[in-house]
Amino acid sequence: MSTLFVCITCRREADPPAEVRPGARLYAALKEQATDLEVVPVECLSNCTRSCTAAVAAPGKWTYVVGHLDPEQNVEDMLQFARLHGASADGLTLWRDRPVHVRKNTIARVPPMPTPKEPA
Repeated sequence: MSTLFVCITCRREADPPAEVRPGARLYAALKEQATDLEVVPVECLSNCTRSCTAAVAAPGKWTYVVGHLDPEQNVEDMLQFARLHGASADGLTLWRDRPVHVRKNTIARVPPMPTPKEPA
C-alpha cells in the first residue's frame, strides 16, 4: 500500500493568511475520500513555489512528488495515482496511465532507499 504525504502548510501568495490553508484543505479532502490509502499530514515538502504539494511513497518503491494541486480539482487525480503506485511492484507507473495533472506537475521522482545489508 502506498502512502500519500500532504503538505498542510502549503498556500499560495494570493491566499489570505487567516484562511484555512489550501494544503490543509487538500489533506482533509484526500483523507475523507481515501478509505483504502494512508494519508499523512506533513509540515512542509519544500515546494512552496509550486504548492499545493503531495508525495506518494511506499517501502522499496520510487517516490513521486507532485505539485500545483488544487484541493477542489485534483483530489481524484492524486487518489488514482496513489492507487496506481500501490499496484506497481516498484512504484514506477506508465506515464500514459497517470492522470494528466500528475503527468504535467511531477516535481521529482526519488529512487527507493537501499535495503540495509545483513551483518556477515
